[in-house]
Amino acid sequence: MHHQHMLKSYIYHGLTAGPKLVVLGAVHGNEICGPIAIERIMRELDAGELVLQRGQITFIPITNPLAHAKNERNGDRNLNRNLRPNALPHDFEDRIANMLCPILEQQDVLLDLHSTTNPPGEPFIMLGPENNDGELSPFSRAAEEEALAVRLGPKRIVEGWLETYAEGVKNRLAHSNASERAQMLSTDPSYGVGTTEYTRAHGGISLTLECGQHLDADAPEVAYQAIRNTIAQLHLADLPAPAVQTEFELLKLTQVIDRHDAGDAFVKTWASFDKLHAGDVIGHRADGSAVTAPADGYILFPNPAANPGNEWFYFAQHSDRLVDGMKSTRYA
Repeated sequence: MHHQHMLKSYIYHGLTAGPKLVVLGAVHGNEICGPIAIERIMRELDAGELVLQRGQITFIPITNPLAHAKNERNGDRNLNRNLRPNALPHDFEDRIANMLCPILEQQDVLLDLHSTTNPPGEPFIMLGPENNDGELSPFSRAAEEEALAVRLGPKRIVEGWLETYAEGVKNRLAHSNASERAQMLSTDPSYGVGTTEYTRAHGGISLTLECGQHLDADAPEVAYQAIRNTIAQLHLADLPAPAVQTEFELLKLTQVIDRHDAGDAFVKTWASFDKLHAGDVIGHRADGSAVTAPADGYILFPNPAANPGNEWFYFAQHSDRLVDGMKSTRYA
């Protein structure tokens, strides 16, 4: 156990009833823009420069303190996977989850601030599903989530995370041999559940904001403006209404491709949102066979160091979904 670490949260109460917002930073320990932005907002609240008029805000600047102390993505494992309370915690992240999950269950809105490893680091928002009553991720508050998404600031939105992950699990089970199964972190679709999915499952709305590359000097400002825009959208403080992004790009994750062998390799250094055309060679399997783009689209979250049996990259295409009543302008 890592006894020296604890989870710190800070709660601000308005004196009039209103929504409950939680803002998370450093769910992954080397993503520093969230803590910087949260601490800036807290200083403004403490100084009276920003006045919370109604509702409640919970700030957790460093959600994974072990990973943050190591300046690495994970402590013992990825906190943003398989997030659930655990009566028999096996690692540090299980213990954090036992503290974090009850907090998330109490919230109306979650804003989770992240950053990316690979440049270029254009900010983007991870949006939840449309309203549905399915088994995987039932949801009834998509309109509220969409309205917040187009007011956070960034012009790029990505949807389809949990559905694509679950489909990837099916493919993983179908194509993996026993030795590869032993290396998998999980073959359970619920392994894809992180902070946002957990919050939605307990009645809230939630957005992940990727603020840019880890060390991008602009990333803390993107995070800061998103917090202020969220506070304004929820009417927690008397701030001007946030601007609506009427020109945005909406992409949908449609496929996840696993790395099957340590010999699988990309043909180049890919970055998220690199364009692909149908048939483009993305990488080669250890046996020399080519892995190609199934259609025109984009590569997302390429991970050249992925463990065999885990996600190598995602494939995304433009989505026709309306967001807050608007269609993607496909500006990219």
